[in-house]
Amino acid sequence: MRAHPVRRTALTCAATVTVTVLALSLKPHHPPVGALPPATTPTPSSGTGTGGTSSGTRTVTGPTVQTRYGPVQVQLTLDGSRIVAARAVQSPGGDPRSRQINASAVPALIKETVDAQSAHLDAVSGATYTSEGYMSSLQSALDQARA
Repeated sequence: MRAHPVRRTALTCAATVTVTVLALSLKPHHPPVGALPPATTPTPSSGTGTGGTSSGTRTVTGPTVQTRYGPVQVQLTLDGSRIVAARAVQSPGGDPRSRQINASAVPALIKETVDAQSAHLDAVSGATYTSEGYMSSLQSALDQARA
């Protein structure tokens, strides 16, 4: 009995697709739970000054936002109501690819924050989850600062 070439090709393709789907389903999408740094409670404010439009320099930390690739948390330094500095207290870094992406994405987001003086930023290409988490934590920090 001679095998039909079309049948053989179809079975080979089906087997390849099945193996690929199985391999992708086994890939971890999140870093292991033990690899994440402990979540921190948002710090409403520290430093001098209080909310609103008061003068003086103060620091406000947004809440930790969990993204698909790890936590993001933003800390702002404000002089009155003006953002003078921003930093990412936490950013996804559970795997080498996330660290590579965020090494360029986080500084871009920080620069854009100071330039825009708001949480209405453009997402960094290739760092969509980090950008969304950053903007969410940033907006919460700004809301705390203005409360």
